[in-house]
Amino acid sequence: MKLAIAAAAAVLLAACGEPAPPAAPPKAAVDPTVIKASAALMERVKVGAPAAVDVREAFRVSGRVEVDEARVARVGSPVTGRITELEATVGQDVRRGQRLATLTSTELSSAQLGYLQAFSQKLLAERAAQRAQQLFEADVIGLAELQRRQSELVQADAEVSAARDQLKVLGMSESGLLKLASSRTVNSTSHVVASLDGTVIERKVTTGQVVQPADAMFVVADLSHVWIVADIPEQNAGMMRIGESVEAEVAALPGRRIKGQLSFVAATVNPDTRTIRVRMDLPNPDRELKPAMLATVLVRGKPQKQTVVPVGAVVREENRDYVFVQTAPDTFQLRQVALGAEQEGNRVVIGGLREGDAIVVDGAFHLNNERNRLALQGS
Repeated sequence: MKLAIAAAAAVLLAACGEPAPPAAPPKAAVDPTVIKASAALMERVKVGAPAAVDVREAFRVSGRVEVDEARVARVGSPVTGRITELEATVGQDVRRGQRLATLTSTELSSAQLGYLQAFSQKLLAERAAQRAQQLFEADVIGLAELQRRQSELVQADAEVSAARDQLKVLGMSESGLLKLASSRTVNSTSHVVASLDGTVIERKVTTGQVVQPADAMFVVADLSHVWIVADIPEQNAGMMRIGESVEAEVAALPGRRIKGQLSFVAATVNPDTRTIRVRMDLPNPDRELKPAMLATVLVRGKPQKQTVVPVGAVVREENRDYVFVQTAPDTFQLRQVALGAEQEGNRVVIGGLREGDAIVVDGAFHLNNERNRLALQGS
């Protein structure tokens, strides 16, 4: 419509004999990706070049927290018996030698009775050997009879030792054996005690249950140290070395990255999963890491030279990455780039930059805010 009116006006002016005014030149198109920085803004901008540094490729694998198997004990009864009292519950901290359960055992009482019988036979054999020695010295009996009595004493002493060892295997202490020998009273009560300082993490029995020596009644673990275990794919096995630095993130502890070293790398590959097992040992004084917690283990490969830009140089818009490339001393162009994951404050450059490009390595945020402001004013 405006063009039609202008054309009609030109015709009228021409008809009147007056020349038409010259048409205004078209405005030059403004590139929204380019910004000319003011002197004040230049003071907030630092220009540099992408750096070539040693970068270690990283990958993540699923892991989990486990108890340190060198700090765990499966506690059971040394004798067959029926549980009469349970004195420990799951989650309870216990000390080495602390009583966990009490039971009665006919097996224990039978072994004690056998010990008392062997002990009595030894006393008789000792008196018989002493009497035979006196008779031999008085020339009443011969040497053969003395040797027979002495042999009986040796056999009786061996039977006492065997009975004593059996009671020790069944859990009787040295003080308990001395008390048994002095009182001559059989006691069928047996106690199950903790074999290390730690926390009861499992209790597998109930009162009244009959247990065998092979049954694990309690599992006690020292949780002041734990493992984080992960299964690494076979193709990455060459990266794994004992002492290699690794990091882990535990879902239950958001925002916290745990650093450590590999303390174990399996010597064989699991044929079912085609993975190798690795682990890191961690101190756990506050018991924050609990067995069976899920974790993510970050493993880094061998260092390789790669071009990187600082995280502060990257502008993120519409799910894309950009950097400002310097085209003149105070002029910059926003250029899209392809970047890898962040590693130690840098992003690996995959594409979008050429050798010799000068970029804004610090202050890109302020530069981009000014670019957006100017773009809004010009719209």
